[in-house]
Amino acid sequence: MTGRSTSIHDTNRAALTDLPPSAKLVAKTLEYEGDLTQSQISESARLPQRTVRFALTKLEDNNIVRSRISFMDARKRVYTLSTEEG
Repeated sequence: MTGRSTSIHDTNRAALTDLPPSAKLVAKTLEYEGDLTQSQISESARLPQRTVRFALTKLEDNNIVRSRISFMDARKRVYTLSTEEG
């Protein structure tokens, strides 16, 4: 967790309206808590791992969330909200 939060931009808000509630909750969790791994999102949002995985896939497909390999553990990915510029 970085403690840095990124807000959901207006363009991403419009894309969120058509997504399932779990995806909206995951996006809000990332907005409030900053960069997180899948297991951290699952723990924070109190959602099952499978639900978080589905939500992250939907969010990545809509360019709302992006992921990168964790520097602490290369087996994990770190998820962050996409910015308008990126």
